[in-house]
Amino acid sequence: MKKLPGVMSIQRTVVMSDAVMSNVFDEGRTSPVTVIRHGIRGTQNLNNGHKDSEVSNIQETDTAKLDPQAKAMAVAFDIKFIDIGKGLTACAPSKSQDRSEISAYRESLNGFIENAKSSQGLEEVARRYARNIANARWLWRNRVNAENISVTVSFEGSTESLVFDAFKTPLNEFGDYSTDEKMLGKYILDGMAGNILSTIKVSAEVDFGVKGAVEVYPSQNYLSDKPKGFARSLYKHNVRRVIDKTDMNVVGYAALRDQKILNALRTFDTWYVDYAERKLPIAIEPNGANLDAQMFFRNNKESSAFDLFLTFDKLDPNTKEGMFCLACLIRGGVYSGESDKKDGSENKAARKGKAADADVANNEDEG
Repeated sequence: MKKLPGVMSIQRTVVMSDAVMSNVFDEGRTSPVTVIRHGIRGTQNLNNGHKDSEVSNIQETDTAKLDPQAKAMAVAFDIKFIDIGKGLTACAPSKSQDRSEISAYRESLNGFIENAKSSQGLEEVARRYARNIANARWLWRNRVNAENISVTVSFEGSTESLVFDAFKTPLNEFGDYSTDEKMLGKYILDGMAGNILSTIKVSAEVDFGVKGAVEVYPSQNYLSDKPKGFARSLYKHNVRRVIDKTDMNVVGYAALRDQKILNALRTFDTWYVDYAERKLPIAIEPNGANLDAQMFFRNNKESSAFDLFLTFDKLDPNTKEGMFCLACLIRGGVYSGESDKKDGSENKAARKGKAADADVANNEDEG
C-alpha cells in the first residue's frame, strides 16, 4: 500500500467503566464523595503590567472533598480487554484506490494481528497495561497528593486477588515485572488474544496522611462557553440540579471518567526516539501527541502510526514498531488515508486531526 484506505476506523478493544470515588471510614463503611457547588471570593493576580484592576475575584465553582470523618478515599473501576481482531469497523477505498488493494490491505492487517496474538510483543503490551494499573498512574493528581496507595485487582468468577503497593511499582520504566504483574498481564493478554472474556475489577485505597475533609480531584469538564464568574465544573454521577443559590449545593458524586483513566493506562510509549533523553513515557498516540510537552514526538515517516500502518505485510509484532502499532490498534482511532486532492490540503487533517479515539479526543491531562 502506498497510502492508507480512504476510510479506516478502528474501535478501541478496551471496555471499561468510570472510576467512582468513595469515602472510607474507620469501621470499613464507605459512602460516595460528593461534588459541592459553592461560591468563593479570592484575589486576582494577573501579569498585567501592574495596571490598576479589580482586586477581588468572585466565582462559582465545584469542589470535591472527603467526608470530615473519612480516613481515606477508595476509587474503583471495572475493565475488560477484548479480542484485538475485532477492532476494525470500517475499511473502504478512496476514489483512486480499487477494492483489490483494500482486500490485500485487510489481509495484511489480519495476518499481523493473528501473528501478534501469540507474540512476545503483545505480551509486553499487556504487561505494560498491568504495570500502569498497579502503580495507580490513573489516579492522576490524587496519586501525587497521597502518602500511601494500595491497589487491589480481582477477577470476575474467581476468588483470587492481587494487591500492589503503588509507590513500590515503577512509574516511568517497563521491565523486570513482578510475579503479580506478570499474572495480571497474562489475564489481560488472554483477553486481547480472544481466549477469555472476563472483567477485571480494580480498586485503590488512597491514604493522604490527613483525616477529614481533604480536597480530591475527579475529572474536570471542558466548557466551550463557560458562564461569566464560573470557575470550573467537575465530572460527576447522579447529577442534581442546583436549587438553592444562596448556599452550598450537592450536585453529584465525584468520579474519574473512563477516557481519563485509559489515557493513563496507555502511557507506556517508551519506544519513541526522545525517550532516551526524556526518560518519560508518553501515552500511545499515532503522532506521539503530548500535552505536557506541547509536542508531537512521532510526527515523522519513521515512527508515525499513519506510516507504520502501511507496513503490516512485513511488520514484526516483537519489534518496538510492532508493539507500538499493536498498542495503537488497541487504542482505536480513525486512520483515514491522504486526500485525493492534488494540493493535499486534507492530508494534514488526516494526519493530525483524524487519529482521535473513535469516541473521544485524545490525551486528556490533569483536568
